[in-house]
Amino acid sequence: MKASFVAILLTAAAPAFAQTSITTLASPVAADSAVAALRDNALNNDHYAWDITEGLTTEVGQRLAATEAEARARDWAVKRLSAMGFANVHVEPFTMPVWTRGAESAEIVSPFPQNLIVAALGYSGSTGPQGVTGQIVHFDSVDALRLAADSAVKGKIVFIDHNMMPAQDGSSYGQFGAPRRQGPTIASLKGAIGIVIRSIGTDHHRNPHTGVQYFTDGAQPIPAGALSVPDAEQLVRILKRGKPVVMRLTLVSQKSEGAQSGNVIAEVPGRDPKAPILLVGGHLDSWDQGTGATDDASGVAIVTAAAKHIMDAGRPLRTIRVVWFGAEEPGGFGGTDYANVHGKEAYAIAGESDFGADRVWRFSSQLMKTDPAAYAQLTAALAPLGITKNDTGTADGTDVGPTIQAGAPWVSLNQDGIRYFDYHHTPDDTLDKIDPAQLRQNVAAWTAMLATLSGGIEPEPKRAKRR
Repeated sequence: MKASFVAILLTAAAPAFAQTSITTLASPVAADSAVAALRDNALNNDHYAWDITEGLTTEVGQRLAATEAEARARDWAVKRLSAMGFANVHVEPFTMPVWTRGAESAEIVSPFPQNLIVAALGYSGSTGPQGVTGQIVHFDSVDALRLAADSAVKGKIVFIDHNMMPAQDGSSYGQFGAPRRQGPTIASLKGAIGIVIRSIGTDHHRNPHTGVQYFTDGAQPIPAGALSVPDAEQLVRILKRGKPVVMRLTLVSQKSEGAQSGNVIAEVPGRDPKAPILLVGGHLDSWDQGTGATDDASGVAIVTAAAKHIMDAGRPLRTIRVVWFGAEEPGGFGGTDYANVHGKEAYAIAGESDFGADRVWRFSSQLMKTDPAAYAQLTAALAPLGITKNDTGTADGTDVGPTIQAGAPWVSLNQDGIRYFDYHHTPDDTLDKIDPAQLRQNVAAWTAMLATLSGGIEPEPKRAKRR
């Protein structure tokens, strides 16, 4: 469906549709027709999301938080969003620590000398170029490590294994992410000289999965790395031979304070500046191994493309604010800063796209309880895309989390996560993993959501031609 036809349809629906609010719905036929037109146009004709994803990953590449690369990404974002016609495009900077990786290697010294593939976890302590050498002590879970006597760990290199499996909703990440998130702190407190974990991933590529972790509870930083899944399995087989296993681990990294990141903000101004805002976003930064195509160039592209489709159709009643959050990967710094700056503003909804670009398969929203009529309309708008409702769902999204905790209503559009953790935080997170058809389905879903909750879209009046 061409954009010109969408404008005609919206014009026809405007007398009823333009006056709607989230709680006072216009004629179901008129509203549904307008939303469906926008949704289907995005599904069949969207190119904005691919252009953003391809451009960001090609022209900037990896975008480690608070580095020069992320700064270039912010400059790129401002230029692209301005060129697309968004209003109030600007950067809101904030300061934070910066962590960068250097040389990294893992070597079995004995009993069967060989090299393994490893990547440092975020905020890992540094071994220095000389590395550290120690005997491996093996645990099959964080809980097993937690229960171990300190004497069994002190002076050794801890290895934590696990058995994470794919899940459509990504729920396995919560449980099986514990070796990365908690393991380094526990190992340090027990006196370990280093820790390696089986990567928090579901692939069998020889690509280690990095990710953030923090040393808490007074733990001193120790070298902390992730082995690729095949290398972790190799280490298990070596350990099963029953001989002491000695590893030399080299993870050189640096951390410094006072670096700068920032949130890039753009808007589709609403007709009523006092109306609650529709907040949508994703994160601009990425880890430094791949180009961050699935995590999260595609996410910022999806929500931006959806907002652009609304802008192309006219002017919504409510302002749509698009935020490309900075520094999500090292701990959600951008989302926290945004909430601190904008926490007193009123929001109609807050939502985030940060789970790749495979098709949206279900959704949930706080509107189920606060505005059942709007929830029903949203259900109807998303159903033709094969999206089912989840009445027991909860809010998700690191970046919008602080805003939601401050009271903003939420919406979650859940993408299919079966293959997401094959590429998550690895060198394999590159553009070729993005399926254009599934990307368009995402844009169509977010477009339908924004159109449904926009309060009505009025086509912009045509300007008279100058003589």
